[in-house]
Amino acid sequence: MSHARLHDLPTTLGALRRSERFSEERLAHRTVKDELRENLIARLASKCPLFQGIIGFDDTVIPQIVNAILSRHNFILLGLRGQAKTRIIRLLTTLLDEAMPHVLGSEVRDNPYRPISRYSRDLTHKMEDDTPIAWITPQERYVEKLATPDVTIADMIGDIDPIKAARRGHDISDELTIHYGLLPRANRGIFAVNELPDLAGKIQVGLFNIMQEGDVQIKGYPVRLPLDLLLVFTANPEDYTARGKIISPLKDRIGSEIRTHYPLALEQGLAITRQEAWIRRPSPVKSELPVYLGEVIEQIAFLAREDKKVDKRSGVSQRLPISVTENVASNAEARAIRCGEKAAVARVSDIYSALPSITGKLELEYEGEVKGPETVARELIRLAVARIYSNYFDGVNMNAIVQFFDLGGSLKLDAAQPARPALRQLQAIHGLMEKTAALGVGPGADDAARVAAAEFVLEGLYAHRRISRSEELGFTADERRREAQVAEDDPRRQKPRRQYN
Repeated sequence: MSHARLHDLPTTLGALRRSERFSEERLAHRTVKDELRENLIARLASKCPLFQGIIGFDDTVIPQIVNAILSRHNFILLGLRGQAKTRIIRLLTTLLDEAMPHVLGSEVRDNPYRPISRYSRDLTHKMEDDTPIAWITPQERYVEKLATPDVTIADMIGDIDPIKAARRGHDISDELTIHYGLLPRANRGIFAVNELPDLAGKIQVGLFNIMQEGDVQIKGYPVRLPLDLLLVFTANPEDYTARGKIISPLKDRIGSEIRTHYPLALEQGLAITRQEAWIRRPSPVKSELPVYLGEVIEQIAFLAREDKKVDKRSGVSQRLPISVTENVASNAEARAIRCGEKAAVARVSDIYSALPSITGKLELEYEGEVKGPETVARELIRLAVARIYSNYFDGVNMNAIVQFFDLGGSLKLDAAQPARPALRQLQAIHGLMEKTAALGVGPGADDAARVAAAEFVLEGLYAHRRISRSEELGFTADERRREAQVAEDDPRRQKPRRQYN
């Protein structure tokens, strides 16, 4: 709801009571969990999408979140980094009302019909129907805190403010001297704690007291605060299940434990990356990321998640293919601008130029550390190219291309080389350009697209070890394969046939 429309809503308690939509009968005992439940039911009945932009969770995570909200549960999302946990909990605000009334000036956003703070109780008692009312939007009803070991009770719940007491002439134990923390200020909204296990034990005790009893102690003074909250947490499964990380009473009071996951299929990962990556950008050249190259980039993340050299407890974030895609597009863009070309078509060589966006997102095991992050990343690129190449060219005869290199041919393509001279080099390889039709690139395609497709074919042959490639010589014959073939054909190495009488 726009701020202009907020001004059209009731501004006093009396006007609020007279409005049918915000009547005391409707709002006095309606909690935020009731509100979320009602709005979710309406959304389900209308068959509208629940969480825009969340891909791959329709049959797994989202149904569990629906059950938790319908059950009025506080819940936790358990998952590795880059699994959209924070995005999901921020989207919960779309299930809140368009506007919520509260007592003007209240630090805890008091319900005008049931104020819990001393300030609002005194004000409504004194002014009655003239009590001023303010309105807030769903986004303003969301409070998020990243848990760190240095978070204090004062940060989360509040503290006695001696300056406030002195200025107003109140006793230090008076409730009006409290400076409220994040939890009370999130009253009648959603309070999210990211990385819950990093909270100190005494802070976790404060949380479960709020969840169960609705009361807290501030500096030894008992304060009754029946807060109205939906509490949502996120955590890494490894930390959450580790003994001593989460105190048992708090864990017991979390109604639902929901596990997130990485994309289960390559198509889901591609859809997420297309949605999130910044590739449609203002530029003097027209950028294009070929479909097969996008599949290679996504495959790198899938392979990394399975690789023994990569730490499974840390995970491989979906941000990896997103960042790589952006870097690849940028490298192609820079090449096209330098060469004065109109089209910037990404090539496999651009993925190698994007190594910094891979190595920084891999937490390696000991074996990976020994090899080095760049070596591990290059291996992942080669394996990804091999996998996607097989999807397009499985069973296709590539002997003519391999023979070109076996007879002494070589080809070095510079990553910064313009498309036209690169295409002339590639056309010298018999049978190469006709193979690009399987990638949707025909003879009439743009030079840059034809170069990218042909380079992918050569890279695929290298990935399957049918040809070789080095930084100095470029693509050449695979000596190990050729030596093995020569040895196989050598009559001196062949086993004599058994003679039968």
